[in-house]
Amino acid sequence: MSTDLAWRESALCAQTDPEAHFPEAGNSSRNAKKTCGACEVRPECLAYALSSGQRYGVWGGLGQQELRRAARRTAA
Repeated sequence: MSTDLAWRESALCAQTDPEAHFPEAGNSSRNAKKTCGACEVRPECLAYALSSGQRYGVWGGLGQQELRRAARRTAA
């Protein structure tokens, strides 16, 4: 896993409410995904999430269930 996390400085989520990217069960992740869709470091964020085993929150435009599916695909 890369330790270069400089991409986080350019992440749009760092400029928004962090709670939006970690919604409580039953709450929508739509706003977080919308932010991710406009973010220039989305690929780096997703790569970090998959390589570090993130299971909660919205990372690289993917919600929790999508992250789990992507992790299973990359592990196969």
